[in-house]
Amino acid sequence: MSKSFEVFAKEVPEVQKIWIEMAEKLDKVSALDKKTEELSYISVLAAIGTESGLPFHVLMAKDNGASRDEIISSVLVGLPAVGFIVIKSLPIALEAYDNT
Repeated sequence: MSKSFEVFAKEVPEVQKIWIEMAEKLDKVSALDKKTEELSYISVLAAIGTESGLPFHVLMAKDNGASRDEIISSVLVGLPAVGFIVIKSLPIALEAYDNT
């Protein structure tokens, strides 16, 4: 869990609870399998430059069968659309993948 999410949970637990409930409900109605969903989420995080959630979602993807190459591809998939912003996510994602 990222430091940001830890502070979120500690400081506003009632809002964090609602957030978790919403995320769980969205997960239940998703047509994507869990691995594909996590790889997609990694792509979005990389594209918007949000690095704090990457380690958690990389571990979730790995736990659901994602390979190291799939993690790399999911980080880089946004490269044509958003440019090199995704590159800064690559070492964070690989460190999370390699150190578990």
